[in-house]
Amino acid sequence: MEMKKKINLELRNRAPEEVTELVLNNCLCVNGEIEGLNDTFKELEFLSMANMALRSLAQLPSLNKLRKLELPDNAISGGLEVLAEKCPNLT
Repeated sequence: MEMKKKINLELRNRAPEEVTELVLNNCLCVNGEIEGLNDTFKELEFLSMANMALRSLAQLPSLNKLRKLELPDNAISGGLEVLAEKCPNLT
């Protein structure tokens, strides 16, 4: 399943502003980039993107309330400094 479709499925008829946890594991990333996730997920505190063939976090939106990010089984080879800027509350 493509990432955009998985996000819509996980919303379960909620607005992105209402979501605090999002699990996108095992979905398909086009070109190894994040798609469909944007800064309307203002309340997001937990995000899991395991086994998605991610190669980059460059398209990660600003998620100021994000505390936990799971990225196992991806091929990210650099660019992690973006996390400090876009997700200042990661613990």
